[in-house]
Amino acid sequence: MNKEGSDIYLRPRFRFEINKDKEVLIENFKKLKKDPECMYPIKIVDHHIVVDIPLDENHFWSPQLHFEILDGEEKASLVKGLFGPKPHVWTMFMFIHFAVAFAFTVFFVIFYTEWSLNKDYTLSLSFMIGLPILWCILYVLGQLGKKTGRPQMIELYQFFIKGMNIDESVYHGTETTSERIVNSNVNN
Repeated sequence: MNKEGSDIYLRPRFRFEINKDKEVLIENFKKLKKDPECMYPIKIVDHHIVVDIPLDENHFWSPQLHFEILDGEEKASLVKGLFGPKPHVWTMFMFIHFAVAFAFTVFFVIFYTEWSLNKDYTLSLSFMIGLPILWCILYVLGQLGKKTGRPQMIELYQFFIKGMNIDESVYHGTETTSERIVNSNVNN
């Protein structure tokens, strides 16, 4: 699993080639979706597959696995995946981050105007100090949420390996990707 050039990342990604036909791999997940024993909700649209945590285990910080299976070279398939929060959680966090950045800019303009006019700028200065602190709190909350969802992320990855019908050690050396997910998230 690579971080794709980022030491600070919230959404772990993976990518590998497998010597199986794309249609066979997608069909594996279609069979799992129809299986009454399968407890994971699966959505399949073309070559995109989204796997969620079962509803009874689902919480605000539960991750989801989105991956796509593309045609690779010859008979191989390229699999690209992404673990992340559900789209509504991700959108909410991005909205709040942009709102904090916008508010900081507005209060900076107000501060500068009041300062240049020799007026009392205490309120705008306090917001300028408080908003970066709020941003740091939001970042810490995101990291705590990722740690809360880590066991479910590993569970999703193990289901993914089962659905792909592969032995993960064949493609990733001695350390399994599940172990790398745990180890990389400990460092972040």
